Amino acid sequence: MTKVNFEAFLNTHGQLVTAIDGLSEEQTTWKSKPESWSVLEVLSHLVDHSIVTSFRIRDILAGTTVRLPAFNQDAWVSGQYANSGNVADVLQVFHALLLYNSLLLSRLDAADLEKTGVNAKGETVTLTDIVESFTRHVQRHLEQIDRIKQAAEIA
Repeated sequence: MTKVNFEAFLNTHGQLVTAIDGLSEEQTTWKSKPESWSVLEVLSHLVDHSIVTSFRIRDILAGTTVRLPAFNQDAWVSGQYANSGNVADVLQVFHALLLYNSLLLSRLDAADLEKTGVNAKGETVTLTDIVESFTRHVQRHLEQIDRIKQAAEIA
C-alpha cells in the first residue's frame, strides 16, 4: 500500500466531517422516502463497514481460510435504528476505528499487506485491496451524502 493510499484512508474521517459541516440534526435525519437513507444512516453504515473491514483485516492477518464476511447493510442500518442515533457519536466511533486500524496497518510490512483472503464473491483480495476498497467505499458514500443534501435543498 502506498503512502498516498494510506493517507487517503486516514483522510476519510475529515472528508465526512466536512461533508456534513453545518447540517442541523433535522437535516442529517431527513429522508426523501422511507426506504432511502438519511445522512445519519449513511454515516452509521460507514461505521458498520469499518467494523466489518476491521474484522476482514484481522482475519487475513490471522491466515484463516474461511471466506471474509459480507453483511446486509440495509438490515444493519434499519435493525439498529440508525436514524435515531447522534451524528457526533457516530463520527467519533468512525474516527476511533480508523485510528485503531491505522495503528495496526502502520506495524505491517510489505509482505503483510499482500496477504490474501477470499471475499464473499469468491475473489481473492489482498489486505491492500481491502483498505483501498474501504477508501473508495467512503468516497461513494460522500457522493451519496451530496445527493441527499441536494434532494433536501441543503447543499
